[in-house]
Amino acid sequence: MPESPLLLAFVLFLVLAAEFVNGWTDAPNAIATVISTKVLSPLQAVVMASILNILGVILTGTAVAATIGKGIVQPESIGLPVIAAAMLSIVIWSSIAAYYGLPTSESHALVAGLAGASVAYAGREALLWAGWQKVIIGLGVSTFLGFAIALVLMTSLYWALRRARPAVNRKVFGRLQILSSAFMAFSHGGNDGQKFIGVFALALVLGGVLPEFQVPLWVILVCGIIMGVGTAFGGWRIIRTMGFRLTKLEPVHGFAAETAAASAIQLASHFGIPVSTTHTINTAIMGVGATRRFSAVRWGVGRNMVTAWILTFPICAVLAAGFALLFRWLF
Repeated sequence: MPESPLLLAFVLFLVLAAEFVNGWTDAPNAIATVISTKVLSPLQAVVMASILNILGVILTGTAVAATIGKGIVQPESIGLPVIAAAMLSIVIWSSIAAYYGLPTSESHALVAGLAGASVAYAGREALLWAGWQKVIIGLGVSTFLGFAIALVLMTSLYWALRRARPAVNRKVFGRLQILSSAFMAFSHGGNDGQKFIGVFALALVLGGVLPEFQVPLWVILVCGIIMGVGTAFGGWRIIRTMGFRLTKLEPVHGFAAETAAASAIQLASHFGIPVSTTHTINTAIMGVGATRRFSAVRWGVGRNMVTAWILTFPICAVLAAGFALLFRWLF
């Protein structure tokens, strides 16, 4: 039975707020390295990332959106309060982490929030194992594949460029890094942007607007633009952590990290696997840094980032569960 139009409007607002935060805190995924290597100015990088994020959302299909919208929880077992609770947990946790300059995964915050809210609202039977299998696979892709591809690619580039002059390398890869950064921004939109499109469409189903799960073009456009606006604000503290504190980067390193991360994300998007773009690019940066020497990576900074990643699951799940119980009582 359709729920209150006011409740639906409130939930859709929260979904767009979470999409905005996704663009705001995940903008560094695409532009931190290109800013730290001084290939682009912060303004140029943010404008480019905003546009490519929107295009990534619009042009890469809806496989990931379908996984999130109908593969994580059973739509018939939950209500709009579950969506509201999950979105609030994302906005709160991601904003706190961004204040301290810690890159978090909105992907993991989303699935943790949906899980916590759904279990509190309808019990464990509300969860769907098929979708969670893809989430687990995505965790492996984002954590290990980005690192591995970056390590192999950077090692290959070192060998191929062993006789090239440093000035030539910087000039050539300064230009190439613009392309790799654009590729990363496009890939981010095609995976991370789709997740909240899926939630938006799910809310429309629960609110009685759509008869079954589907993703209308207007939903793609609205969510893409909101994420692009969020990206335009930039997460400058996170940019400092990723681009300057984790390891020292030259254009060739930024090119390798972005190309490796974007390739891994594109592969996952093709199969509808939601991955953490934050994890993927950060582990790719670690992989690039490790090719010089193990100590080239500031592992203490990396440890703080990993701690934030680990905390995302329980914190968002507990927050969402609490909000779900509160909203169930209120509505």
